Amino acid sequence: MANTKSAEKRNRQAQKRRARNTAVRTTVKNAVKKARENLTSKDGAKSADAVKEATRTLAKAASKGVLHPRTASRRISRLAKAAAKSAAKAQ
Repeated sequence: MANTKSAEKRNRQAQKRRARNTAVRTTVKNAVKKARENLTSKDGAKSADAVKEATRTLAKAASKGVLHPRTASRRISRLAKAAAKSAAKAQ
């Protein structure tokens, strides 16, 4: 338990940050999951949009400090690689 006013404030700030980070992480996970599911389907336009949205979400999370930049970059790279493989398979 916080004993000083400043410690109480830091605790409140940490709780706000934790809630915001959790929400962003959930959004990222859902976007990536949606992109992966669309890549397995045959609809190329839909999967391209989903990958684009997931990439945007990952980049935004990295820029806000929720995800480490290299983690976001790695995930974006893997999504792009999967998208390219899916597009090549469709042809």
